[in-house]
Amino acid sequence: MRGGTVMSTTGSSTRRTLTFGIYPGALLGDDQGVVHPVRPDDPDRINAALDALQGEAAPLVVRAYRSFAVTVPADRTPPTPADPQDYLRHGRTLDLVLQFREPSGELVGWTEFVRDAVRSAGPRLASVQICEEPNADLPSVDGSLPHVMDALVEGVVAAKQEARALGRPVAVGFNAVPTFDPADTFWPTLGARADARFRQSLDYVGLDFFPDVFRPIAEDQLAAAVTAVLTAFRRTSLPQAGIADTVPVRVCENGWPTGPGRPEQRQCTALDTVVRTTAALADELNIDGYSFFALRDADSAADGLFHHFGLLRDDYTPKPAFTTYRRLVQDLGRRPHGAG
Repeated sequence: MRGGTVMSTTGSSTRRTLTFGIYPGALLGDDQGVVHPVRPDDPDRINAALDALQGEAAPLVVRAYRSFAVTVPADRTPPTPADPQDYLRHGRTLDLVLQFREPSGELVGWTEFVRDAVRSAGPRLASVQICEEPNADLPSVDGSLPHVMDALVEGVVAAKQEARALGRPVAVGFNAVPTFDPADTFWPTLGARADARFRQSLDYVGLDFFPDVFRPIAEDQLAAAVTAVLTAFRRTSLPQAGIADTVPVRVCENGWPTGPGRPEQRQCTALDTVVRTTAALADELNIDGYSFFALRDADSAADGLFHHFGLLRDDYTPKPAFTTYRRLVQDLGRRPHGAG
Protein backbone atom coordinates (compact mmCIF):
# COMPACT_ATOMS: atom_id res chain seq x y z
CA MET A 1 0.00 0.00 0.00
CA ARG A 2 1.30 3.41 -0.85
CA GLY A 3 -0.27 6.69 0.15
CA GLY A 4 -0.37 9.73 -2.11
CA THR A 5 -1.35 13.37 -2.02
CA VAL A 6 -4.32 15.33 -3.27
CA MET A 7 -4.99 19.02 -3.54
CA SER A 8 -6.78 20.62 -0.63
CA THR A 9 -10.12 22.30 -1.15
CA THR A 10 -8.34 25.64 -1.46
CA GLY A 11 -5.93 24.31 -4.07
CA SER A 12 -3.04 25.92 -2.18
CA SER A 13 -1.52 22.85 -0.54
CA THR A 14 -1.51 19.09 -0.54
CA ARG A 15 -2.53 16.59 2.06
CA ARG A 16 -1.57 12.99 2.31
CA THR A 17 -4.14 10.36 1.43
CA LEU A 18 -4.42 6.85 2.81
CA THR A 19 -4.71 3.52 1.08
CA PHE A 20 -7.74 1.82 2.62
CA GLY A 21 -8.33 -1.87 3.11
CA ILE A 22 -10.44 -4.41 4.95
CA TYR A 23 -10.42 -8.00 6.10
CA PRO A 24 -13.44 -9.42 4.22
CA GLY A 25 -14.02 -12.53 6.32
CA ALA A 26 -15.79 -13.44 9.53
CA LEU A 27 -13.51 -16.27 10.68
CA LEU A 28 -11.14 -15.11 13.38
CA GLY A 29 -9.13 -16.31 16.34
CA ASP A 30 -9.39 -15.44 20.00
CA ASP A 31 -7.56 -16.72 23.06
CA GLN A 32 -9.68 -19.87 23.09
CA GLY A 33 -9.13 -20.84 19.46
CA VAL A 34 -10.90 -20.20 16.18
CA VAL A 35 -14.24 -18.38 16.09
CA HIS A 36 -16.18 -19.78 13.13
CA PRO A 37 -18.91 -17.72 11.43
CA VAL A 38 -22.46 -18.99 11.84
CA ARG A 39 -23.12 -18.24 8.16
CA PRO A 40 -20.63 -19.22 5.46
CA ASP A 41 -18.89 -16.67 3.30
CA ASP A 42 -20.94 -15.68 0.27
CA PRO A 43 -18.48 -14.27 -2.30
CA ASP A 44 -21.16 -12.45 -4.30
CA ARG A 45 -22.50 -10.64 -1.24
CA ILE A 46 -19.02 -9.88 0.03
CA ASN A 47 -18.03 -8.44 -3.35
CA ALA A 48 -21.17 -6.32 -3.42
CA ALA A 49 -20.24 -4.92 -0.01
CA LEU A 50 -16.65 -4.26 -1.09
CA ASP A 51 -17.87 -2.50 -4.24
CA ALA A 52 -20.16 -0.30 -2.16
CA LEU A 53 -17.37 0.61 0.26
CA GLN A 54 -14.98 1.36 -2.58
CA GLY A 55 -17.42 3.58 -4.42
CA GLU A 56 -15.61 6.17 -6.52
CA ALA A 57 -12.38 5.98 -4.52
CA ALA A 58 -9.26 4.05 -5.47
CA PRO A 59 -9.55 0.25 -5.15
CA LEU A 60 -9.53 -1.26 -1.69
CA VAL A 61 -6.86 -3.62 -0.42
CA VAL A 62 -8.19 -7.03 0.67
CA ARG A 63 -6.50 -8.51 3.72
CA ALA A 64 -6.03 -12.29 3.92
CA TYR A 65 -4.24 -14.74 6.22
CA ARG A 66 -2.29 -17.96 5.61
CA SER A 67 -0.48 -20.00 8.25
CA PHE A 68 2.73 -22.02 8.33
CA ALA A 69 2.19 -24.88 10.79
CA VAL A 70 3.56 -28.18 9.55
CA THR A 71 2.70 -30.17 12.69
CA VAL A 72 -0.83 -28.79 13.12
CA PRO A 73 -3.91 -30.24 11.34
CA ALA A 74 -4.92 -28.01 8.45
CA ASP A 75 -8.44 -27.49 9.82
CA ARG A 76 -6.96 -25.75 12.87
CA THR A 77 -5.14 -23.15 10.77
CA PRO A 78 -7.43 -22.56 7.78
CA PRO A 79 -6.64 -19.76 5.33
CA THR A 80 -9.06 -16.90 5.65
CA PRO A 81 -10.76 -15.97 3.47
CA ALA A 82 -10.57 -19.35 1.76
CA ASP A 83 -9.85 -17.85 -1.67
CA PRO A 84 -9.03 -14.15 -1.51
CA GLN A 85 -8.70 -14.03 -5.29
CA ASP A 86 -12.51 -14.10 -5.35
CA TYR A 87 -12.50 -10.55 -4.01
CA LEU A 88 -9.88 -8.95 -6.24
CA ARG A 89 -12.43 -7.47 -8.60
CA HIS A 90 -12.64 -3.87 -9.79
CA GLY A 91 -8.95 -3.25 -9.25
CA ARG A 92 -8.73 -4.51 -5.68
CA THR A 93 -5.37 -5.87 -4.58
CA LEU A 94 -4.19 -8.33 -1.95
CA ASP A 95 -2.58 -7.69 1.44
CA LEU A 96 -1.33 -11.14 2.42
CA VAL A 97 -0.44 -12.03 6.01
CA LEU A 98 1.86 -15.04 6.43
CA GLN A 99 1.56 -16.29 9.98
CA PHE A 100 4.24 -18.37 11.72
CA ARG A 101 2.10 -20.86 13.66
CA GLU A 102 4.42 -23.85 14.01
CA PRO A 103 4.27 -24.75 17.75
CA SER A 104 7.74 -26.26 17.82
CA GLY A 105 9.30 -23.11 16.42
CA GLU A 106 11.00 -25.24 13.78
CA LEU A 107 11.96 -23.06 10.82
CA VAL A 108 12.60 -25.79 8.23
CA GLY A 109 10.34 -25.01 5.28
CA TRP A 110 9.37 -21.53 6.49
CA THR A 111 11.22 -19.42 3.93
CA GLU A 112 10.12 -21.68 1.09
CA PHE A 113 6.53 -21.31 2.34
CA VAL A 114 7.00 -17.53 2.19
CA ARG A 115 8.50 -17.63 -1.30
CA ASP A 116 5.79 -19.93 -2.60
CA ALA A 117 3.07 -17.67 -1.15
CA VAL A 118 4.53 -14.65 -2.93
CA ARG A 119 4.76 -16.56 -6.21
CA SER A 120 1.29 -18.09 -6.06
CA ALA A 121 -0.49 -14.88 -5.03
CA GLY A 122 0.00 -13.51 -8.52
CA PRO A 123 0.37 -9.98 -9.90
CA ARG A 124 -2.44 -8.53 -7.77
CA LEU A 125 -0.34 -8.95 -4.63
CA ALA A 126 0.26 -5.49 -3.18
CA SER A 127 1.87 -6.32 0.15
CA VAL A 128 3.08 -9.18 2.31
CA GLN A 129 3.09 -9.04 6.09
CA ILE A 130 5.47 -11.49 7.76
CA CYS A 131 4.15 -12.88 11.04
CA GLU A 132 1.09 -11.75 12.96
CA GLU A 133 1.78 -9.63 16.06
CA PRO A 134 5.19 -11.16 16.84
CA ASN A 135 5.54 -8.95 19.94
CA ALA A 136 2.31 -10.17 21.57
CA ASP A 137 2.68 -13.20 23.85
CA LEU A 138 -0.83 -14.50 23.31
CA PRO A 139 -1.79 -17.99 22.15
CA SER A 140 -3.78 -16.73 19.17
CA VAL A 141 -0.86 -14.85 17.57
CA ASP A 142 2.71 -15.56 16.58
CA GLY A 143 4.49 -13.83 19.46
CA SER A 144 3.78 -16.79 21.74
CA LEU A 145 5.84 -19.22 19.62
CA PRO A 146 9.54 -20.11 19.83
CA HIS A 147 11.94 -18.56 17.33
CA VAL A 148 9.37 -16.06 16.06
CA MET A 149 12.06 -13.38 15.80
CA ASP A 150 14.08 -15.59 13.46
CA ALA A 151 10.93 -16.28 11.44
CA LEU A 152 10.28 -12.54 11.20
CA VAL A 153 13.74 -11.53 10.03
CA GLU A 154 14.23 -14.43 7.61
CA GLY A 155 10.67 -14.16 6.31
CA VAL A 156 10.98 -10.47 5.43
CA VAL A 157 14.20 -11.12 3.54
CA ALA A 158 12.78 -14.14 1.68
CA ALA A 159 9.57 -12.34 0.68
CA LYS A 160 11.46 -9.37 -0.71
CA GLN A 161 13.96 -11.53 -2.57
CA GLU A 162 11.11 -13.44 -4.23
CA ALA A 163 9.21 -10.27 -5.15
CA ARG A 164 12.35 -8.78 -6.70
CA ALA A 165 13.04 -11.98 -8.63
CA LEU A 166 9.51 -11.82 -10.04
CA GLY A 167 9.85 -8.14 -10.86
CA ARG A 168 6.77 -7.26 -8.82
CA PRO A 169 6.44 -4.09 -6.70
CA VAL A 170 5.31 -5.91 -3.55
CA ALA A 171 5.65 -4.03 -0.24
CA VAL A 172 7.08 -6.31 2.46
CA GLY A 173 6.78 -5.66 6.16
CA PHE A 174 5.60 -6.88 9.53
CA ASN A 175 3.19 -5.72 12.20
CA ALA A 176 3.12 -5.30 15.96
CA VAL A 177 0.86 -4.22 18.78
CA PRO A 178 1.46 -1.15 20.98
CA THR A 179 4.05 -1.57 23.70
CA PHE A 180 3.09 -0.15 27.09
CA ASP A 181 5.71 -1.96 29.21
CA PRO A 182 8.97 0.02 29.43
CA ALA A 183 10.80 -3.24 30.18
CA ASP A 184 9.64 -4.87 26.94
CA THR A 185 12.62 -6.13 24.95
CA PHE A 186 11.04 -6.85 21.54
CA TRP A 187 12.19 -3.73 19.72
CA PRO A 188 15.81 -3.66 20.99
CA THR A 189 16.08 -7.39 20.28
CA LEU A 190 14.81 -6.87 16.75
CA GLY A 191 17.30 -4.06 16.30
CA ALA A 192 20.12 -6.38 17.30
CA ARG A 193 18.92 -9.14 14.95
CA ALA A 194 18.13 -6.90 11.97
CA ASP A 195 21.00 -7.08 9.52
CA ALA A 196 21.50 -5.11 6.31
CA ARG A 197 19.45 -7.63 4.31
CA PHE A 198 16.47 -7.11 6.60
CA ARG A 199 16.69 -3.33 6.57
CA GLN A 200 16.98 -3.22 2.78
CA SER A 201 13.94 -5.51 2.48
CA LEU A 202 11.62 -3.68 4.87
CA ASP A 203 9.03 -1.47 3.16
CA TYR A 204 6.64 -0.77 6.05
CA VAL A 205 5.76 -1.56 9.66
CA GLY A 206 2.16 -2.21 10.61
CA LEU A 207 0.33 -1.46 13.82
CA ASP A 208 -2.63 -3.44 15.17
CA PHE A 209 -4.53 -1.51 17.79
CA PHE A 210 -8.04 -1.51 19.16
CA PRO A 211 -8.61 1.54 21.35
CA ASP A 212 -11.70 1.42 23.58
CA VAL A 213 -12.13 -2.30 23.01
CA PHE A 214 -10.07 -4.06 25.66
CA ARG A 215 -9.47 -0.96 27.80
CA PRO A 216 -12.38 1.50 28.05
CA ILE A 217 -11.66 5.04 26.86
CA ALA A 218 -14.05 7.95 27.22
CA GLU A 219 -15.43 9.13 23.92
CA ASP A 220 -13.96 12.61 24.32
CA GLN A 221 -10.51 11.14 25.02
CA LEU A 222 -10.36 8.72 22.11
CA ALA A 223 -8.62 11.06 19.63
CA ALA A 224 -5.93 11.88 22.19
CA ALA A 225 -5.42 8.18 22.92
CA VAL A 226 -5.06 7.36 19.21
CA THR A 227 -2.58 10.21 18.80
CA ALA A 228 -0.54 9.01 21.77
CA VAL A 229 -0.38 5.40 20.54
CA LEU A 230 0.56 6.27 16.96
CA THR A 231 3.15 8.82 18.08
CA ALA A 232 4.74 6.44 20.60
CA PHE A 233 4.91 3.71 17.97
CA ARG A 234 6.74 5.97 15.53
CA ARG A 235 8.86 7.98 17.96
CA THR A 236 9.61 5.44 20.71
CA SER A 237 9.15 1.84 19.55
CA LEU A 238 10.53 1.87 16.00
CA PRO A 239 13.73 3.80 16.79
CA GLN A 240 14.67 1.11 19.33
CA ALA A 241 14.89 -1.31 16.39
CA GLY A 242 16.76 1.18 14.23
CA ILE A 243 13.78 1.59 11.88
CA ALA A 244 14.01 4.96 10.18
CA ASP A 245 11.25 7.55 9.83
CA THR A 246 11.41 6.96 6.06
CA VAL A 247 9.84 3.50 6.52
CA PRO A 248 6.06 4.05 6.44
CA VAL A 249 3.73 2.96 9.21
CA ARG A 250 0.29 1.62 8.39
CA VAL A 251 -2.65 0.57 10.54
CA CYS A 252 -3.12 -3.10 9.63
CA GLU A 253 -5.95 -3.98 12.01
CA ASN A 254 -8.33 -1.69 13.83
CA GLY A 255 -11.96 -2.10 14.75
CA TRP A 256 -14.63 -1.63 17.39
CA PRO A 257 -17.10 -4.47 18.11
CA THR A 258 -20.78 -4.01 18.79
CA GLY A 259 -22.87 -6.37 20.91
CA PRO A 260 -24.22 -6.35 24.48
CA GLY A 261 -23.49 -2.97 26.04
CA ARG A 262 -21.75 -1.78 22.86
CA PRO A 263 -24.21 0.20 20.71
CA GLU A 264 -23.89 0.29 16.94
CA GLN A 265 -23.89 4.08 16.90
CA ARG A 266 -20.79 4.10 19.10
CA GLN A 267 -19.06 1.94 16.50
CA CYS A 268 -19.68 4.76 14.01
CA THR A 269 -18.19 7.47 16.20
CA ALA A 270 -15.21 5.34 17.26
CA LEU A 271 -14.41 4.46 13.65
CA ASP A 272 -14.74 8.04 12.48
CA THR A 273 -12.52 9.33 15.28
CA VAL A 274 -9.79 6.74 14.81
CA VAL A 275 -9.59 7.08 11.03
CA ARG A 276 -9.73 10.87 10.92
CA THR A 277 -7.13 11.14 13.68
CA THR A 278 -4.88 8.71 11.82
CA ALA A 279 -5.28 10.67 8.58
CA ALA A 280 -4.48 13.94 10.35
CA LEU A 281 -1.18 12.43 11.55
CA ALA A 282 -0.26 10.86 8.21
CA ASP A 283 2.23 13.53 7.16
CA GLU A 284 3.85 13.97 10.56
CA LEU A 285 4.27 10.25 11.28
CA ASN A 286 4.60 8.92 7.71
CA ILE A 287 1.43 6.80 7.79
CA ASP A 288 0.38 5.40 4.43
CA GLY A 289 -2.62 3.12 5.03
CA TYR A 290 -5.48 1.89 7.18
CA SER A 291 -7.35 -1.45 7.16
CA PHE A 292 -10.53 -2.17 9.07
CA PHE A 293 -11.15 -5.43 10.92
CA ALA A 294 -13.60 -6.85 9.86
CA LEU A 295 -16.28 -6.74 7.17
CA ARG A 296 -18.74 -9.11 8.86
CA ASP A 297 -19.69 -10.43 12.30
CA ALA A 298 -18.95 -14.05 13.08
CA ASP A 299 -22.18 -14.37 15.10
CA SER A 300 -24.35 -11.33 15.71
CA ALA A 301 -26.44 -13.17 18.34
CA ALA A 302 -23.48 -14.28 20.47
CA ASP A 303 -22.42 -12.61 23.69
CA GLY A 304 -18.68 -12.80 23.05
CA LEU A 305 -16.75 -9.66 22.18
CA PHE A 306 -14.90 -11.29 19.29
CA HIS A 307 -18.10 -12.20 17.44
CA HIS A 308 -19.16 -8.60 16.64
CA PHE A 309 -16.32 -6.76 14.88
CA GLY A 310 -18.12 -6.48 11.53
CA LEU A 311 -19.43 -3.53 9.57
CA LEU A 312 -22.09 -6.05 8.53
CA ARG A 313 -24.11 -8.36 10.73
CA ASP A 314 -23.66 -12.09 10.14
CA ASP A 315 -26.61 -12.05 7.68
CA TYR A 316 -24.83 -9.39 5.58
CA THR A 317 -27.17 -6.56 6.57
CA PRO A 318 -25.18 -3.35 7.17
CA LYS A 319 -24.66 -1.72 10.52
CA PRO A 320 -24.57 2.10 10.51
CA ALA A 321 -20.75 2.00 10.57
CA PHE A 322 -20.75 0.51 7.07
CA THR A 323 -21.85 3.89 5.75
CA THR A 324 -19.34 5.62 8.03
CA TYR A 325 -16.45 3.64 6.59
CA ARG A 326 -17.63 4.19 3.04
CA ARG A 327 -17.67 7.94 3.65
CA LEU A 328 -14.17 7.85 5.17
CA VAL A 329 -12.83 5.92 2.19
CA GLN A 330 -14.30 8.52 -0.17
CA ASP A 331 -13.15 11.51 1.89
CA LEU A 332 -9.64 10.42 2.87
CA GLY A 333 -8.61 7.73 0.40
CA ARG A 334 -6.61 7.90 -2.76
CA ARG A 335 -8.32 8.89 -5.96
CA PRO A 336 -8.64 6.37 -8.77
CA HIS A 337 -5.73 6.39 -11.19
CA GLY A 338 -6.17 9.19 -13.66
CA ALA A 339 -8.80 11.07 -11.65
CA GLY A 340 -8.46 14.81 -11.65
